[in-house]
Amino acid sequence: MRSVLVRGGRIVDPSQSLDKTGDLLIVDGKIEAISDEIGRMEETIELDARGQIVTPGLIDVHVHFREPGGEHKETIETGVRAAVAGGITAVCTMPNTDPVTDDPAGIRFVLAQAEKAAGARVYPLGAISKNQEGKSLAAIGEMVEAGAVGITDDGNPVMNGGLMRMAMEYAKAFGIPVADHPEDLDLSRAGTMNESLNSTRMGLLGKPNISEDIQIIRDLLLSELTDSRVHIQHVSTAYGVEMIRQAKSRGVQVTAEATPHHLILTDSEVDGYNTNAKMNPPLRSSEDRDAVVQGFSDGTLCVYATDHAPHHYDEKEQTFADAPNGIVGLETSLGIGLTCLVGQGVVDLSTLVDRMSCAPARAFNLPGGTLKRGGIGDVTIIDPNVIWSVNSNEFMSKSRNTPFEGLKLKGRASKTIVDGKIVWNGL
Repeated sequence: MRSVLVRGGRIVDPSQSLDKTGDLLIVDGKIEAISDEIGRMEETIELDARGQIVTPGLIDVHVHFREPGGEHKETIETGVRAAVAGGITAVCTMPNTDPVTDDPAGIRFVLAQAEKAAGARVYPLGAISKNQEGKSLAAIGEMVEAGAVGITDDGNPVMNGGLMRMAMEYAKAFGIPVADHPEDLDLSRAGTMNESLNSTRMGLLGKPNISEDIQIIRDLLLSELTDSRVHIQHVSTAYGVEMIRQAKSRGVQVTAEATPHHLILTDSEVDGYNTNAKMNPPLRSSEDRDAVVQGFSDGTLCVYATDHAPHHYDEKEQTFADAPNGIVGLETSLGIGLTCLVGQGVVDLSTLVDRMSCAPARAFNLPGGTLKRGGIGDVTIIDPNVIWSVNSNEFMSKSRNTPFEGLKLKGRASKTIVDGKIVWNGL
């Protein structure tokens, strides 16, 4: 037997409405017991978690690991290292690789590389359409059989409403969600930042809120029509938040995510043509940011996901219009959540853990998200008092493109446990 005994931590598990100090025992990769005190056992690794927080393993349902085709930016191996360094025990990878992950062979490749990497669990999403071109459906059933947990054309929005309806109907038949990148390309055009006075002042073409809003509305209505599950990715607008809130009140099967950057930054971050603040959807106004914060607080946006999008230094060093969208986020998301959300009273600790673990597991039918007996032995141990500053040169990720360089944070993963094995021992 392989056993790990975590002693004396503050155990926070929203799936059981649990917040208590005690011991947690993992045996053979499964949660065995939680108790006020568990006796000493032979051949057991004991971890002293006094003064620390013990949670179900954190899950990030929106990451880009770039393999195959973009290994100079990130590989599955470096991606899972970055994940566990951030306290994240499982990730969902996006299919916009080269070639696109749009068939069962692509899904199997991702899973095989993840098994070799032996870090965080990797759950691949397959593409909605062949080559993410939005013309015809990919082999959805075969990808699900190979191990895909959902489908998305993230990075390339599905402009064809009829195709999206068919995708939702197929996804419903296979019991998986459709993850939606909401963007109308005819409205966003070649915009590079939020359409605003700032974009006019800087001479940059802007993306208006409506380019996101109109697709959110369309896909909420399609979800309602087909009685299928839709997951709205990286919500950034006030109107989008409100439309999701109203859809939930009608019983639409929708989950939605907020990213760390849309929760704490605005389009003013782009000043000076800062390419590390260039992303899609773009950073929006302070009013939009405040609405995203409120939606995260009240559960409209029930999932906290990074949209981890690594890029090589040379790519981000181009002019703002030419630089690619995206930032890395796996190693900073927990610290930002603890410091800027819990620390500033936006949500309490239990709510943050729910948004980072329990809700993501529910949204994509993943193992984990709980410390119930018999559950998988994925656990994150957090030191809530360590103070640190973001230094991208210390990242496990291959890439350094972060707008959070130098940000002072309080709280960090000290140990990450996957399947009962300590895969990160940081503090």
